[in-house]
Amino acid sequence: MEIIQIALVDDHRLFRSGIASLISNLNGYNVLFEAGNGEELIQKISPKFKPNIVLLDMNMPVMDGVSSAGWLIKNYPDVAIIVLSVSNDPDMVVKMIKMGVKGYLLKDSEPHEFEQALLSVANGEPYYPEFATRLLLNSFNPAFGQLRLNGREIEFLRLAATELTYKEIAEQMCLSTRTVDGYRDTLFEKLNIKSRIGLVLYAIKHKLIEL
Repeated sequence: MEIIQIALVDDHRLFRSGIASLISNLNGYNVLFEAGNGEELIQKISPKFKPNIVLLDMNMPVMDGVSSAGWLIKNYPDVAIIVLSVSNDPDMVVKMIKMGVKGYLLKDSEPHEFEQALLSVANGEPYYPEFATRLLLNSFNPAFGQLRLNGREIEFLRLAATELTYKEIAEQMCLSTRTVDGYRDTLFEKLNIKSRIGLVLYAIKHKLIEL
């Protein structure tokens, strides 16, 4: 089993210590390094010394979470970011999700939710709690509903809103994985969406699936 390497980026040592302790009790994870702000993160990370996941605080001195996330997404796009913040400010939450962070948790979240977020992101899936999903849904442009999707695109969209992997979706649609990837990329472009969670939210908003 591959160990998931994690970086903690937060200016509060006590909080970092608590998170590090929590991670040490979970199987399959290791704290690769800690940093007190974005500049320290930049100094410590390298192509040969990089985490799979960065747990990122928003309010830090010197270089804050927004700037740090932007730098990571540009320079290390394969490193997943989970925001750990005290703020549920709608503008900030939506901004970070649209930037491409894979998870957004409040610092008072329950340990089991933190563990679920790590598991989901480690498996390549985003993790947003209900409040973040709701905020993102409310931010959608109503004009998206006027776009016309063909039958196969709608079928793919409905399946993408399930727990099926893209490979399993391809098998169910009797298509190659490459063709399904093409549907995904086309919908990303058509709907101005950058992630699978965006597809799910679009499907919910336009009543293509029932909750």
